[in-house]
Amino acid sequence: MADIRDVSARPPDPARPLVCFDAGGKELRGEVRPPLPPGPGRPARVDTEDERGGRANLFLWCAPHLGRRSVAVTERRTRRDCAHAIRALVDGAVPAAERIVRVLDNRNTHANTHANTHANTHDPASLAAAFAPAAATRRWDTPEIPSPPQHGSGLTVAEIALSALGRQCLDRRLPDRATLAAAVAAWVAARNAAQIGVDWHFTTAAARVTLQHLAPVRQLVQLVNS
Repeated sequence: MADIRDVSARPPDPARPLVCFDAGGKELRGEVRPPLPPGPGRPARVDTEDERGGRANLFLWCAPHLGRRSVAVTERRTRRDCAHAIRALVDGAVPAAERIVRVLDNRNTHANTHANTHANTHDPASLAAAFAPAAATRRWDTPEIPSPPQHGSGLTVAEIALSALGRQCLDRRLPDRATLAAAVAAWVAARNAAQIGVDWHFTTAAARVTLQHLAPVRQLVQLVNS
């Protein structure tokens, strides 16, 4: 946890920008009957019945110091889908960067939303499955990738960006992937134009105060390891 907090607390460095990467999803639901607009003394009315259109996946990266983010809308969350999202990040997000400091969540994500198999799609094997060895190695080795703790996906700034996306853009019925992609693209364009970043305060020092109940555990681990 301290490694991730220290990385997020580094001063902005154009040569080594901090970029956080995460994935989310959205249930696609359409209107069965057109909503009725509000009128004098009458609120807008929406039928509770909706039409289900499946589920779409969202790959999001954000560069909090640069005030930039991007979202890719895909049908599934496979290794190949993740690999192409990482390629877009490494090749196009900050092309002039000497090295990208990329924070990934490490949860086991669904390798295929239509299958009962699981895999960590955010690993080198995803790139190896999609690209030639040289290209896969370059796109994995170019970034500096600090390792988040096993249950610490909330430590990545991308979680904050996903939360903002959900509240500001996705909290409504969107019937299909095309409509979803258009709505997300408009949200991304507006946020990037305003260069909205993240003012992060959860430093390592603050974490040690908030989580000081873990101190005896840390001391015991240090004692055993020594």
